[in-house]
Amino acid sequence: MAKELAAVRACRVCEAFLPLGPRPIVQASATSRLLIIGQAPGSRVHASGIAWDDPSGVRLRDWMGITPEVFYDARRIAIVPMGLCYPGRMPNGGDAPPRPECAPLWHKRLFPLMPKIELTLLVGSYALIAALGRGPMTPMVANWRAMLPARVPLPHPSWRSLLWERKHPWFRDELVPELRCRVAEVLT
Repeated sequence: MAKELAAVRACRVCEAFLPLGPRPIVQASATSRLLIIGQAPGSRVHASGIAWDDPSGVRLRDWMGITPEVFYDARRIAIVPMGLCYPGRMPNGGDAPPRPECAPLWHKRLFPLMPKIELTLLVGSYALIAALGRGPMTPMVANWRAMLPARVPLPHPSWRSLLWERKHPWFRDELVPELRCRVAEVLT
């Protein structure tokens, strides 16, 4: 695992397309039991070098019902996004999509090295589409019961999802409590 993580962190495959340069953000261990597949690091995460080190990470940890100490324990939780580097901004102000080279290159190399994964969180549209195919996010997340116990689909926990969450109270009332139970089962 150490050799592959060193290779990931040295990756420069899409350097020419990254406005802030490459800084792959990944957390993994052969003993990780929970895998989080998100979109790509934002500019704050790029600056700190720590996955989910932003308000979205605070919300994700709240949904999971865990502390930062547990979240950042690679022996328990792996974090391997669809894009490992900050992809830049879109003209409309949002973050650009994850680079298309990244997941096909690194997921197939890293995932087999984590044989103890019991639960995968698919966070945001890019992770959902990669795992489940094209389609609207809401029906994918609403189908969460069919994906248990191995996977849980989630919206991206950015501020933009606050309105979505209000429109879909089942998310907070039903999915989040089950997510917390499943996370606790896997991590204990």
